[in-house]
Amino acid sequence: MRSNVTQGLRCALAILLLAALGSAQAAVVLMYHRVGEDAIPATSVRVEQFEAHLEYLDARGYTVLSLPGLIEHLRQGEPLPDRSVAISFDDAYSSIYTHAWPRLRERGLPFTIFVSTASVDRPGYMSWTQLRELAAAGVSIANHSHSHAKLNERLPGESTENWLKRVTEDVEHAQRRIRQEIGAGVNEAPRLFAYPYGEYNEALAEQLRSLGYIAFGQHSGAIGAGSDLRALPRFPMNEIYGRPASFAEKLDTLPLPLTRIQPWDPSVTENPPLLRLQLKPEVPAWRVTCFYDGEPMSAQVSADEIRVRAPEPLPPGRSRYNCTAPAGSGRYYWYSHPWVVPGGRD
Repeated sequence: MRSNVTQGLRCALAILLLAALGSAQAAVVLMYHRVGEDAIPATSVRVEQFEAHLEYLDARGYTVLSLPGLIEHLRQGEPLPDRSVAISFDDAYSSIYTHAWPRLRERGLPFTIFVSTASVDRPGYMSWTQLRELAAAGVSIANHSHSHAKLNERLPGESTENWLKRVTEDVEHAQRRIRQEIGAGVNEAPRLFAYPYGEYNEALAEQLRSLGYIAFGQHSGAIGAGSDLRALPRFPMNEIYGRPASFAEKLDTLPLPLTRIQPWDPSVTENPPLLRLQLKPEVPAWRVTCFYDGEPMSAQVSADEIRVRAPEPLPPGRSRYNCTAPAGSGRYYWYSHPWVVPGGRD
């Protein structure tokens, strides 16, 4: 009996210690697309929702950092303020300029726009003049490719060599265009990139790393000192995910401390895919619960490893396994593993 109690106390103390340490090296990145485009709720938040998000961050004492600044803190191993947050937008929609920018500017909050350069100046998107205005005011402009194509997919009959050459030119073309239009030093220290649709594979991630980019996906979760800079998570925001309870829950997450992820590559070769997570000793595997499509999955658990597989094949397109564990003080560790099955729509 005493042995069980002692073991339980040690486990509780370890979790509290890891939460304290993790909170100093953890942050949440929010990902928006549109603001106030209510006809597209899957990729938009209502104006009043966005205002409520900013008010919540202010009222609860969150520290909003620029995304480049956050990345530099992590790369240098510097401590972060507890409950650090960064704000990002994908695609440079015009509603960012008309609805989000005035509200962020009023509060003095930094943010980043990941720009697909082929879309700039088109209807519904920002212009280069507007992007230059935001950049001059301190907004970070980053790379979201030129074409906004699914860069992880090869064209019919395309060799690996030709595929890598094509996607490299797409990414670097966007980088050159951003520098030409906004300034030579833009998005250079560090170089930031967001995968179109959040889709990537290991070969693409390695190519981006070799080009000097820190890359972001669209899978959920917090980031920390041990996060893989080839595909960092962000919490997507839309009308559903942006509801008050969901928003508050995501802000207080911490990165699940992992030593191994197998497979790391999101490409599904066996459907349904098996995911194996090996955890650091501070978080026993039995404390982790993984979900697919909102439902908990049955798991094989050992002392430091959890194995999970969806109960049915994943559909074409993007899917996720989300794994969480209590971190103390009402907070949760969170890890999201993206999957990509060929044949999905944009």
